Amino acid sequence: MRATQSRQKSYADKRRRPLEFEVGDHIFLRVSQMTGVGRAIRSKKLSPKFLGPFQIIKRIGPVAYEIALPPQLANLHNVFHVSQLRKYVSSPDHVLEVDDVQVREDLSVDKNPVRILDFQSKHLRGKSISTVKVLWDEKSQEITWELEEDMRKAYPYLFSS
Repeated sequence: MRATQSRQKSYADKRRRPLEFEVGDHIFLRVSQMTGVGRAIRSKKLSPKFLGPFQIIKRIGPVAYEIALPPQLANLHNVFHVSQLRKYVSSPDHVLEVDDVQVREDLSVDKNPVRILDFQSKHLRGKSISTVKVLWDEKSQEITWELEEDMRKAYPYLFSS
């Protein structure tokens, strides 16, 4: 019995990695019903798996950390087990430059298309629907399919060539 237990433990330990965070590190918090974080979010239909990033304030024990939570999550206890945390790796993609975003008075963002990548025509019930593949932003590589008729009206300069 002990041999079987030790063998099973070795199999389990191969995939397990010790998680340790330092004070000041940023982490994501796992959203689940067990931690109570899932109950704090109003809409559960499209709820994320992780929230954050949040900063670690203090290490309570070998596997417990105190987290700086925003006021929206003030009803939660701010000490979490290490299994509910995931390390946040900062990336320049997560930061938007203030100069890059022009916000209108109604707080919407206006994006102009860069170029048209492809044309496609679908035939449905005797009608032909033409769509174009549009590159909206060089940095984020955001690409969508739009109706050709709408794009010709809104952005005629894309079709000049």
